[in-house]
Amino acid sequence: MTLTTARHPTASVAATRRPAPARGAGLGLLLALLATVVWSGSFVATRDLADSVPPVQAVFWRWIIALLAVAPFAARPFWRQRALLRRHLGFTALASLFGVALYNTLVHQAGLTTSATNMGMIMAASPVIMAVYARLGGERLGARRLLGMAVAVLGVLLLVGRGSLTIDLAAGDLWMFAAALSFASYSALLKRRPEGIDGLAFLFTTFVLGALMLAPVYAVSLAAQGGFPATPGTVGPLLYVGVFSSAVAFFCWNKAISLIGAARAGVVYYLQPVCVALLSYALLGEELGLAGGACMALILGGVALSSAR
Repeated sequence: MTLTTARHPTASVAATRRPAPARGAGLGLLLALLATVVWSGSFVATRDLADSVPPVQAVFWRWIIALLAVAPFAARPFWRQRALLRRHLGFTALASLFGVALYNTLVHQAGLTTSATNMGMIMAASPVIMAVYARLGGERLGARRLLGMAVAVLGVLLLVGRGSLTIDLAAGDLWMFAAALSFASYSALLKRRPEGIDGLAFLFTTFVLGALMLAPVYAVSLAAQGGFPATPGTVGPLLYVGVFSSAVAFFCWNKAISLIGAARAGVVYYLQPVCVALLSYALLGEELGLAGGACMALILGGVALSSAR
């Protein structure tokens, strides 16, 4: 599933199965990096919201805000391709379930019982799952990419274990592993997007379907837990995760996968623990330490090794 239109068939599903041109590969890596950095900030915002906004309510309003942000750009292609989108509604609904409704709900649920740093580090498991999906789909990963992934995974495991391979998981960590599986499944689905669907139209449709899936659960949460106060401390993070982490980052990530494939984009995603740890230290005061810095060096080295042409 890609973000190309019917006028650009050369970036179809088949493009994910062969090396991208140097220019396209560079743009794909840059877009994947941009999405990763923006999503890193969303883990900090999610952790900040955990004490004041119930998870389902935060996710629901996140996608309402994302819909409002995307609508001015996506309304026309969405209306123009409504028949094509209706024909592939089942596929789009599945992508909405994994990438919009389920993934983000699990992330916000995890924020109740684990740190933002752990959330970002555990999400680094998703590129491994993406690579497994890519291999099952017939994509050759290559020895250098596999070695880079192994180095990056080692860095992530040491970072989670605070310098040790012994890992003590909290309930929130388990929620994050489920979120990583959901996100990897969404990313694997992207390269199977039916040809001809405009990227913005697809994005808008997944946001609409995801919000509809969340609406009944949101109503239950509102009745059982009540609403939340609309203060700068709640509205600000919601605007960030709605506009940037949802609309902007998802657009960049989908486009990146159309250019370089899910497995290679997933390698860039290993940088997320580094970004989250730095942001958590700067904004939330979560400690990093020398061991954390050494683990980050491993992650960066693994990403560089896997991403090099």
